[in-house]
Amino acid sequence: MAITLSEAQKMLDAALTSASAIGVKGSICVVDTQGIPLALARMDGARFFTADVAHGKAMVSAFFGQPSAALAERASTPFFSSFNQMNGGRLFFVQGAVPVTQNEELVGAIGVSGGSAQQDEDIAKAGLEAL
Repeated sequence: MAITLSEAQKMLDAALTSASAIGVKGSICVVDTQGIPLALARMDGARFFTADVAHGKAMVSAFFGQPSAALAERASTPFFSSFNQMNGGRLFFVQGAVPVTQNEELVGAIGVSGGSAQQDEDIAKAGLEAL
């Protein structure tokens, strides 16, 4: 099972609506289980790096099937440091992404960057709830 483009777009749209409602200008990224982006948007006025950070958070959540916040404390351990290095240093082990499951199967993740850590996670959850 995989996230379809239509489902990814639906999550992206809901997350963009949530971000706009709270005044956050950021980026949202929906990825599959391999961390490959299915949908990505950088809002007008968002900082240039937020797209890469949103993708990096989503990758972490998709790879480990957990919210990115759950892995933050372990980010500096040798395993996670090596894993990040193996992935070109693109992973962000910080709050702001949640896994996407369908029929109890991990199918990807949605990550957000641009607001506070809690705002990013709340926006990601709003996107998830659209499914």
